[in-house]
Amino acid sequence: MLYLQSFTFPDAEQEFDFFMGQKRTCYDSFYPFKILSKNSFTRMDCEPITVLYGGNGTGKSTALNVIAEKLQLQRDAAFNRSNFYPQYLQFCTAELQLPFPSASRIVTSDDVFDYMLNIRSLNEGIDARREEMLDDYLVAKHSDFRLSSLKDYEQLKKVNDARRRSGSRFVRENLVNNVREYSNGESAFQYFVDKIGENALFLLDEPENSLSPALQQELTRFIEDAARFFGCQFIISTHSPFVLALKHAKIYDLDESPVCVKRWTELGNVRAYYEFFKEHEDEF
Repeated sequence: MLYLQSFTFPDAEQEFDFFMGQKRTCYDSFYPFKILSKNSFTRMDCEPITVLYGGNGTGKSTALNVIAEKLQLQRDAAFNRSNFYPQYLQFCTAELQLPFPSASRIVTSDDVFDYMLNIRSLNEGIDARREEMLDDYLVAKHSDFRLSSLKDYEQLKKVNDARRRSGSRFVRENLVNNVREYSNGESAFQYFVDKIGENALFLLDEPENSLSPALQQELTRFIEDAARFFGCQFIISTHSPFVLALKHAKIYDLDESPVCVKRWTELGNVRAYYEFFKEHEDEF
């Protein structure tokens, strides 16, 4: 499925004209200006799976955030939004083949980390409440409480409930269960699976973070199936050779100037892995 057909970013000349008209000199950064234009990345023609590859600082995440803001996609975590974002977005254009559904969103590493931290925080709160309830149980069970008015009725029910049950049963029946915690990698994988639905545009920023090689490959199969069978379009930034090997993906190499399209086996990161394993081939 193709919702976003192409996206354009301002070129160096447009940025030069913008800065010539600026009178503000108190800024030492005009982010996101001067990031994508330095390697002449001004246009991206999309496929059902489009991948942005490049080293740190080449603008992969910047490009995804700009696209997400221009299209006003859903997002969870905050991002590096400077004072110049509105002006930058005015230079950007998006050509749609189909209107993208409201379920479309950007998913970043910060989203995943916040999700894992929220689960831990929630469980810590439940654990603390469990201790409080056990203390309440012991006080109620061993109290010499007597009903003196209807105002004491709720306390009487609590005392009788404590006296009929063990401490563990009392707590279990009056407290929600902990949210199950997985490993970081399992939680990250589950987060992507939960967020990626049918028939929508998804921007994924380095989804390989926290994932083992096995889970990275499982995620790529999930993405391939979602694009092929469930009407999804993906734009992904990544360093991972497993994600770069996505079938039928169009890959932009942001390390090149000007930025160009390459096969995954031509990329520097993949070649580095290949040469390393070739060098140690006799050890396998």
